[in-house]
Parts: sequence; C-alpha cells; structure tokens
Amino acid sequence: MTRIALIHALSHSVAPVNAAFERDWPEAVRMNLLDDSLSADLARGGKGLDAAMHERFQRLAQYAVDTGAEGILFTCSAFGPCIEAVAQRHAGIPVLKPNEAMAAEAAQGQGRLGLIATFAATLVSMPPEFPPGIALEPMLAEGALDALNAGDTQRHDALIAAQAAALRERGCTRIALAQFSMARARAACEAASGLPVLTTVDSAVRALRLRTDQALR
Repeated sequence: MTRIALIHALSHSVAPVNAAFERDWPEAVRMNLLDDSLSADLARGGKGLDAAMHERFQRLAQYAVDTGAEGILFTCSAFGPCIEAVAQRHAGIPVLKPNEAMAAEAAQGQGRLGLIATFAATLVSMPPEFPPGIALEPMLAEGALDALNAGDTQRHDALIAAQAAALRERGCTRIALAQFSMARARAACEAASGLPVLTTVDSAVRALRLRTDQALR
C-alpha cells in the first residue's frame, strides 16, 4: 500500500484532509506530522520565510522520507517557497503544495475567482501560485481563525460564508477556499453565494493520488 506523509502547520488541517482521504483514497496509508508552531512563528516573527524556516521544512520532509513515505502533501498554504525547495530535494517522489492542485483546477474555469483565507500570510504567498491570466479577488475572513481556535466552528463558517457572498457582489463567478482548515465551510459558502466553491483539500487528494500512481508505475 502507498504510504503518504501529511505535514501540517495547523492542527485544524488534520481532520479535513484525513476525511478526504477516507472518502477518495482510503487505500493510502497516512502518517500525520504536525508542527503547529510553524504558523505561529511565521505570524509573529517578522522574518518571513527565512533560512531557518526553510531548514525546518527540510527536516520534516526528510523525516517523512526516512519513514518510507512515497508522497508528501503539505497542508498549510503560507509556505510555498519552503515546499518548492523540498520538492526539488526530493524530486523522486510527488511533493505537493496544498494549493497547486486547486490552482490548476481553477485555471480550467471562467470568470473572476474569489480567494478567501483566514490567515493573512496566505493572501501574500498564494496568489503567485495561480497560473497567469486568472483574475483573483483576495479576501481575508477576519476573526474566522480565532473563532476556530476557540472552538466556535459555526462562527468560523459564517464569517467565511459572509465573504463569499461579498465576493459574489464584486463580480466573482466562483470561490476558492485557500486553507485546508476552511474546507468545512464549503457548504455554507455555496449556500451564501450561490457560486461553485473549490477547496484545496479535495483538489490535493485527487492530484496526489494521480501523481503517486504515475510515479509508482
């Protein structure tokens, strides 16, 4: 069976991606690595994705490979350059950024894409990952991550859904939820906006399964 490493920087990302694997790729053997200080350090450190942060990602990835991982999926969207460096070092296996599969799927659609995040740094790092030509309308759902951290999932979902409705009013024709922890708000966003909603979780699991199968042939 295929062994997949899931590397998380937010504890809230663990459940959504594991649920997606249970639904779409139950045969995969999953290992979950969580360092929830990564996002906290990035948010308060003021140093950005410096050499020390890159080294932390390399160490996490090497541990995963050493345990036999045949594919790696990172689930936090604010660390794109760190993940790209990991992919270069471990070119023999699929290494996915959390957003790249969704970005590829978004490129197949039409019209302006509303991109909602609950972590401000994501709206800095993620837009360059989309293919050229996609018109993006970024939006921060302020207070949603704090609500999730406090266990108020209903408020978390409602704050995100409110931004989805606002993006529809700005002319967006579809919505993308930028973080794995936001996947739970998909139905609320669809109801509030009436628009199709992409999630990084579902896109990533589909893409990783395809790439891993190709790599193992």
